[in-house]
Amino acid sequence: MSVLNQKTVFVLDHTQYFGISSEKPIDLDFFKNKGSLCPLSKSLWTFSVESSLEYCRIVWDLFPAGKLVRLIVSDSAAHVVNTWNSSTQNISYVTNAMSMVGVPQSSAHSSDHSVIHGLRAAIDALAEPSESQKEFDQKLQNKGRVICITSARDDKSMVSLEDIFHTVLAQHNLLATKQNDCLPINLCHLVIINITPMHMGLLVSTRGPQEISPHLTSEIHSVYASEVSSKLTHLILSHFDLASTTVTGIPMKEEQNANSSANYDVEIFHSKNSHTVIFGSEFLPTSVKEGSEYETVTLKWSTPRGCGTNDFQLCLAQDRVTPVDVTSRPSSCLINFLLNGRSVLLEMPRKSGGKQTSHLLSARGGEIFIHSLPLTRSCFEDFPSISEGSGGKVIDYRIADLSNLIKSNTLLPLKSSTERRYDENLQKARIKLCKRSTYFPLTLGLTIVYNMQSYLESLLTAIGKEELNDSDINQCQQIIFSILGLTNRQEPLPISLCQRFRSSKKEEQFKLLWNELELLIQSSGNSTGHKAVLLSLRECKMKCSEFSNNKPEVNQSINEIENLRENINNNIVIKATTDSPLSPILFAESASKSKRFLPYCGNRSLLGIISSSQKKVLQKRIEFSGRICTPTGQTAKLYPNVGKNERHPNKL
Repeated sequence: MSVLNQKTVFVLDHTQYFGISSEKPIDLDFFKNKGSLCPLSKSLWTFSVESSLEYCRIVWDLFPAGKLVRLIVSDSAAHVVNTWNSSTQNISYVTNAMSMVGVPQSSAHSSDHSVIHGLRAAIDALAEPSESQKEFDQKLQNKGRVICITSARDDKSMVSLEDIFHTVLAQHNLLATKQNDCLPINLCHLVIINITPMHMGLLVSTRGPQEISPHLTSEIHSVYASEVSSKLTHLILSHFDLASTTVTGIPMKEEQNANSSANYDVEIFHSKNSHTVIFGSEFLPTSVKEGSEYETVTLKWSTPRGCGTNDFQLCLAQDRVTPVDVTSRPSSCLINFLLNGRSVLLEMPRKSGGKQTSHLLSARGGEIFIHSLPLTRSCFEDFPSISEGSGGKVIDYRIADLSNLIKSNTLLPLKSSTERRYDENLQKARIKLCKRSTYFPLTLGLTIVYNMQSYLESLLTAIGKEELNDSDINQCQQIIFSILGLTNRQEPLPISLCQRFRSSKKEEQFKLLWNELELLIQSSGNSTGHKAVLLSLRECKMKCSEFSNNKPEVNQSINEIENLRENINNNIVIKATTDSPLSPILFAESASKSKRFLPYCGNRSLLGIISSSQKKVLQKRIEFSGRICTPTGQTAKLYPNVGKNERHPNKL
């Protein structure tokens, strides 16, 4: 047994304390006024038995076989209610047996009454092999869960109860190693539920799961007696990996007035797989009911119809269901409706608006099932043609490459040999297939490398080998260097098929190409040759990144143009006599002569480079001396000495 829910043992405290009232009055409806009546309330024992029987009913409804539950009553001694035999694993047998136990007598005071007797018997019950365990000769992992419903005074009493249980478990495992008639308990999960009347406070603290030892995990829950049923309902979801679904909007006729109808809700339990199989449960609408501690998925009742065979072909999963409140009128009406051969569709709201059918409720063989319906295209529909693609949009599948991959990894039968280890060839085949399929784009629109197969054919063939020789390495490096040249020259890539990459920018194309080549070579192998090719590719990729980073900065190119321009200007005769030596240089003639010497400067044009250079030269021009000498805010005089010689004619 590999899970804890294969065996579950309930230990019910039957001491005299459980005969007291829970102080929770029962709500009664009277058609006529009966006057003042004494309030009625259930005892702690009644709440304890009802909640444990409800736990058993849910387990046996959802798991008719394989999940075993036993009940033990503890007072002055341990009283075993049922066994691991399948004939005693039903609600009728347990109910009849519990009816003979009766309510604890408050007058029977004795120091021998204790829940410890039941805990000792629970360990012995877990050690007994079940019918399925007896079928196996070898010993399996024996795991189980013990749920104890009792009442303690304080936390120290609860810790003492855990210590006693741990000591008895350790002693049993020690004896089980020397005996063959009982199984050792590999792991036990102890769940203690402490209940008290309503007028008393919760004297025991709630504690989550805690590992006491490698063989024992314990947790404590402290609740009022009226809430023990809700607590066990919450715990059963995690114990058996269940989920809750609430069917809302069920139209039902009123019991008092048959002409009118109202909408009701019914909560059902089932396996969690019914929710998670539909893209995970996060896509389903959830809510928390009042007084509950868990979430429930709310699905709306849809128009019922007859149950046909076509309704079940599209199911992703099917699981048994059971109502949470089996005695309520809405639950009874829904069960009878389904058992009469009708089916109910359940709808979930869409984020974009509207509704979509997600589940189906139907009955077969007297049992009710919930079917999870696919929200996307069904696998039972006709497959799309490869020429059309999925939905008529995908038309560039790499069919030929996939066919070659299958042929290169086809396995043939081989005679067994003592020199070869078992499963040696299969392991090699798995490793080879894993390398080849680690990176395998399904369509040409997802790859740029396989759109250049004619250009990269020798590289793709070489890296597909287990080992690369010097010739293969040189051949791969030559192709990588040629790609580096294309990148530096910004020449278009030889992409012949995919229109998606044709319309993208050259920088994006080269970036995708280098990244995809690195991923492809890295996933092809770990040999010395593969590492050498990968190292060469990364070095070239770094050079390309440096080139792209430096390309926006064309200062070096501008400096070369300026130096070239100065050499040319030294040989030019100044034609305009009005130009002063500090006038800006005219570049019309020099530009035409030096055009063939200009280096590559990225996407900038020659006019842009010369214009930017000319602006720098203008910025270096000597400022007008009058403007420099004049204080800020005043106007500089162009000829400040004009008129001085006229006022003093005798001075030269």
